Amino acid sequence: MIRGLPLARLAQQGYKSSQSGGLVAGYQRYCRTLRAARLLSTQRQAKFIEETIFPAENGYEQNTLYENNLPIPHQTLDQYLWDNFSRWTNKTAAVCGLTGRSYTFGTLRDHCAALAIRLQRKLNLKSGDTIAVCLNNIPEFPLVTLGAIEAGLVVTTINPIYTAEEIARQLVDSDTKFLVGLASNIAVLREAVQLAKRDIRIACIRTSNDESLPAGTIDFAELSSPNGIHYSELRQHDRTPEDIVFLPYSSGTTGMPKGVELTHVNIVANSEMLSVKAGTSTVILPTTDTYQDVLPCVLPFFHIYGLTVTLLSKLRSGCKMVTLPNFRPDTFLNALAEHKGTVLHLVPPIIIFLGHHDGVKPRHTESIRNVFSGAAPMGAPDAERFTARAPQAEFIQGYGLTETSPVALMGALGARNYASVGSPCPRTQAKIVALNDTTNTALGPNQTGELLVRGPHVMKGYHNNRQATEEMIIEGGWLRTGDIAHYDDNLQFYITDRLKELIKVKGFQVPPAELEELLRAHDHVVDAAVVGTPHPISGEVPRAFVVLKKDARVSEDNLKEYIAGKVASYKRLEGGVTFLDSIPKNASGKILRRTLKEQYCS
Repeated sequence: MIRGLPLARLAQQGYKSSQSGGLVAGYQRYCRTLRAARLLSTQRQAKFIEETIFPAENGYEQNTLYENNLPIPHQTLDQYLWDNFSRWTNKTAAVCGLTGRSYTFGTLRDHCAALAIRLQRKLNLKSGDTIAVCLNNIPEFPLVTLGAIEAGLVVTTINPIYTAEEIARQLVDSDTKFLVGLASNIAVLREAVQLAKRDIRIACIRTSNDESLPAGTIDFAELSSPNGIHYSELRQHDRTPEDIVFLPYSSGTTGMPKGVELTHVNIVANSEMLSVKAGTSTVILPTTDTYQDVLPCVLPFFHIYGLTVTLLSKLRSGCKMVTLPNFRPDTFLNALAEHKGTVLHLVPPIIIFLGHHDGVKPRHTESIRNVFSGAAPMGAPDAERFTARAPQAEFIQGYGLTETSPVALMGALGARNYASVGSPCPRTQAKIVALNDTTNTALGPNQTGELLVRGPHVMKGYHNNRQATEEMIIEGGWLRTGDIAHYDDNLQFYITDRLKELIKVKGFQVPPAELEELLRAHDHVVDAAVVGTPHPISGEVPRAFVVLKKDARVSEDNLKEYIAGKVASYKRLEGGVTFLDSIPKNASGKILRRTLKEQYCS
C-alpha cells in the first residue's frame, strides 16, 4: 500500500496498491482529489450541523462549559478513523499485554482492508449485513471491527463469557450472518449457533501457536492476511453516516436486552465530544514523532464504554492500546509498569483496587496522567485514596448510556468535584423534569427529577422494538435516562438514584426481568423478583426473592446453581435467595422492587 492513504479511496481512484510505496504521480493526483472531497465534506458538514442543532427551551440552561458549536464530521466511521492514520503508521496501534502480539497502524490498516475484501468477495456478505464479534480484549478486536465496517457491515458485539443461550438470543434478534470468536470458545459458539437454528459461519482466532483450528471453522488469520490481496478489489460500500454501524445490546430502562441501533454519526459525534478540552487540558495529548499516549485496555471492548471511549476515539488520535483480556491484578499492574500507561479508562471497582491494594507501587502509577471513571458512581474517599498514590494524575468522571454512544455528561480535569458527573458534553443538551410531569417541562438548578438528554450521539432506536423506542425517545428528541438527578448553579450534574431497575455489577448491566424469567421457568418456582443489593467490590449484585410451589423442596444453593448454569458470571445470584410467601406488587401487577430493597437490602 501507499503508507498513510486510505486504501478504499485509493482503490476508488483506480490506483494500484503497493507494499513498497512509490507511485508519486498517482499520490499527487490523489491529494488533489482529496482536497476537493474535503471541500465537499465541509459543505455537507455545515448542512449536517444546521439540521441537528436543537432549539433552546424555556426553563433549560444551555451548557456553557464546552464548545456547543463543535463541528461533527459528516463521515462514515471507517472514513473518520482512517483520516489521520498516515501521521503515525509506524507507531503501535494495539499490543497484547500478555503475549506482546502487536499491530502498528500501518499493518492494522493492511489487515483491515484485506479482511474487508474477503468478507465481501469470499464470504459474499452484503452491505448492511450483521457480523457478530464475540471476543475479549485482544489486538485483533479492532481489526475485526474496522474491517467489517469498511466492508459495509453492521457489528453486534457479544460478551464472550455469555452462555450459549444468551449468545443464541442475540444472534437471532440481530439477524447475524457471520460470527467471529476465539478458538478456545468454540464449544459454546457452536451450541449457540445450533440453538439459534441459523446457518451462521464461524471464524476462529487463535491466540497462541499451540492452538489448533477447530474443524469446520474458518481461519481468521487467513481471512485477514494481506498476502495475495489486490486492494483495488475492495468495493466501496454504500453506507451513509446516518446508517447503523453498531448493534450492542442493552436493557435500556427495563426489560430484556434490546439491540441499540448506533449510527456512524452517533459514534463519530461522541468521539469528537471526547476530544475537546475538559477543564485544564484534553484527556489525550497529540501523538507526535516523540510522544504517544498509552492506554492499558482492561474495560471490555464489547461494552460501549470500552468500545467508543477507550478504543475507537483513541485510535482516531493515534494512541497505543495495550489489550488485556480480563482484569487480573498481576497482569494489569504489569501492563501499567511495562508499557507506562498514561491514560486509564476505568470503573470504580478497579480504582478502589488501585487505592487499596498493597501490590500497587510507584512504578505502576508514576506515568499515569489522567484517569476517566464511568459506568457507576465513584465515592470521594475512594477517588482520593487513589490520587494519593498518583498525585500527578487528574481524575475525571463521566456519565452515559449505551443509548448515547455512550458519554452524555463529562467532568473537567482538575475540578476534583468527585460527587458530580460533570456537565453536558459539547453539542449535548440535558434537562431535569419532574417525575409526575407529562409535559416534561425543564426544572431549574437544585431541583430533583429525571435526567433527559439529547444530541447527535443519541441512538437511532431499539432494533425491532418500536414500542420501547417510543418509550425511551420522546417528543423533541429527548432520551429518557431513567436516572434521578439534579444540577447546581454551576451546571454540574449529580446522579442521586435510578428510576430504572437495572442492576449494575462492576459497571455491567443486569436486567432483573431476565433473571426473573429464568427463575419462573424452574419446575418448583411460582413467582420471583430480583433486585440489586449493595456489594463492597462489585457495587451491586443480584438478589432473588422466590415463591415456591406447595410442598416444593428447593434450597438457596439449588437455585443459585440453576441460575449460574444459564447466565454469565456477573449475573449470578451472589446476593443470595430469600424465600417469600408472595412477591409485593402494585395494583397493576408491577413488582415493588423498592419495597423489597427497603425491607431486605438496606
